[in-house]
Amino acid sequence: QVQLVESGGGSVQAGGSLRLSCAASGYTNSIACMAWFRQAPGKEREGVARIDRIGLASYADSVKGRFTISQDAAKNTLYLQMNSLKPEDTAMYYCAAARAYYYTRFRTDDFAYWGQGTQVTVSS
Repeated sequence: QVQLVESGGGSVQAGGSLRLSCAASGYTNSIACMAWFRQAPGKEREGVARIDRIGLASYADSVKGRFTISQDAAKNTLYLQMNSLKPEDTAMYYCAAARAYYYTRFRTDDFAYWGQGTQVTVSS
């Protein structure tokens, strides 16, 4: 129905930057919200940033001011610009899409479609 493929992960020194991309295909008309999640080994998956169809964005407190989520509708592509990276940002980063947008919560259960993830490693 909807396929998501992430790219752009890699290894970077603390203080550096990376830009992640997520290419969406299939029935993208059904998507109301797209987001980035991340998960480190042994920890729960957490929401990082999300954006609706008209560009309204929100962020986790831990990345606010450092990360920027954006989208290119013509290319069906989602981006996450990550600046001032810290070792605690190290995780597998996942692109996700939802059929509805919930303004008061940001939960994995609300997202029906997921990419396979791209690894981000930040060294101290």
